[in-house]
Amino acid sequence: MYIFGYGSLINGESRQLTGETGQAVPALVSGLQRHWSKVSSAKMSPLVVREGSGYCNGVLIHIDDSALDVFDIREAGYTRVLLDSERVEVLDDEFVIDGPVYVYVTDEVITPCAVQPVAQSYVDTVMAGCLRYSADFAETFVTTTHGWQSARLNDRLHPLYQRVAGVREEDRPVIDALLNGYDSMLNV
Repeated sequence: MYIFGYGSLINGESRQLTGETGQAVPALVSGLQRHWSKVSSAKMSPLVVREGSGYCNGVLIHIDDSALDVFDIREAGYTRVLLDSERVEVLDDEFVIDGPVYVYVTDEVITPCAVQPVAQSYVDTVMAGCLRYSADFAETFVTTTHGWQSARLNDRLHPLYQRVAGVREEDRPVIDALLNGYDSMLNV
C-alpha cells in the first residue's frame, strides 16, 4: 500500500522519525488543493489538502500494512481516504503502482493566524524534502500551495515543528529564493 505525502512526508528524514517506509517516488495528484491551515490546537499550522481543482505534487510512499497505524497517529486531525490511482501521475517512468493509495485530507481550511502561524521550520522541512528531488519539484510545491500570505513565524533558531529533519545549511538560501515573491513573512 502507499501513502501520498504532500507535506513533511516528502522529506525522507522526517518520515523516518515516524516509521519505516519503503521506496518513495515523486508524483502529481489531480483534484487536490494544498493549503496552509490550522488543524488542531497546535502552536503552528501545517499543510492540508482537500478535494478541489488543480493538482498537488508530493511522493508516493510504500508502507507495510503494519505501519499504517503509526502514520494515522502522525496525521491525527486528518481523515485518511482511498485515492483513485487514475488521479496519480508518477514522475518515475520505471515505477508502477501495485496497491491502494491513501491520502490524508481535510474538509475545512482555516487560515493560519499569529497564534497558530505557519512555522518556517515546517516550511524548511517540506522544501528540503522537495529539493532532494529537484529545484523544479520544490518550485512546483510553492506554486501549487495556497495560503502563503498567512501569518508565518521565523522559528529557525528555536523550531516549533517537532519533526524538523534533513534540512541542510545550504538548503535555506535556496528555500528563501524560491519563496521570494510568495513571501509575506510576519514575524509573529
